[in-house]
Amino acid sequence: MSDLTRYRMTVEYKGTDYSGWQRQKHVPSIQQSIEEAITKFSGQNITIHAAGRTDAGVHATGQVIHFDLAPTKKPMDAFEVTKAINAHLRPAPIVITHGEVARADFHARFDATNKLYRYRIVNRACPLGLEKNLAWVQYKPLNVQAMHEAAQYLIGKHDFTSFRAAECQANSPIRTLDRLSVTARPYDNHGGTEIWIEAEAQSFLHHQIRNFAGTLQMVGEGKWKPSDIKTALEAKNRAAAGPTAPPDGLYLMRIDYP
Repeated sequence: MSDLTRYRMTVEYKGTDYSGWQRQKHVPSIQQSIEEAITKFSGQNITIHAAGRTDAGVHATGQVIHFDLAPTKKPMDAFEVTKAINAHLRPAPIVITHGEVARADFHARFDATNKLYRYRIVNRACPLGLEKNLAWVQYKPLNVQAMHEAAQYLIGKHDFTSFRAAECQANSPIRTLDRLSVTARPYDNHGGTEIWIEAEAQSFLHHQIRNFAGTLQMVGEGKWKPSDIKTALEAKNRAAAGPTAPPDGLYLMRIDYP
C-alpha cells in the first residue's frame, strides 16, 4: 500500500527473562513485546523484521528493526512514534533508542553489511551482584593474551561446523569472520577484570559466538594451547570444540548498513 510508512529503529534490551527475539507461542519474546506496543498506540497489527534473531537470555544495544505503519488518527513523526512505542513498552527492559523514516525498500536483515557482537566475561573471585545475568563469571584467572592469539586462527573464510549448534538451520557452515579480538579492562577496584570477545562478520551461525567464547575460555584457563583451536576448526566436528558459553554475556552491539 502506498500510504504505508516504513520505519527503521534501533532497539536496546535485556534478554534475561525472554525466550529470545522471535515471537513464539506461550513464551515472552522481544518481537512480541514491541509488536504489541505498536498495536496499543496505533490500533494496527503489524509484523516487525529484525537484523538478527538473538537467543533466549541474549542482550542487545544495537538491534535494528523495520516495520510499516499506516497513517495514525493523529499525524506522528518518527520521534513521536518512537516515544509512543517506548511508553507502551514500560516497564519491560526494552527500549527504542532511535527511530527514523526509512526508504520504502529498506530491509533490516537483508541490507545489513556487518554485525558486531560482544561477549562479556567478568574474571574475579566473587559472583556478580549488580550485573547478575549480564556477563559470564569466571573465577579462575584467564590468560587474555593466549585467548586473543587463539582467536586469530578463526579469522577469515572457513567451514565453522565445529562452532555451529546442532540445531542450526543455515544452509552452509561456511562463513567469513572479519574480526575476532579478545581484550581486557579493569572491572572493579579489587583486581576484577572484564574481558571482551568481539566478533564482526556479515552473518553468523547459530551459537557460533557462544561456542567461540566457550572454547576460548578453555585456552584462557590453560586447558588448551592457542593452536588447539585451529585443530578444532579443521576437524569440522562440533564435538572437537569447547562448550557453549551461557547467553548472559552475549550482546548484539551494532549493525552496519551501506
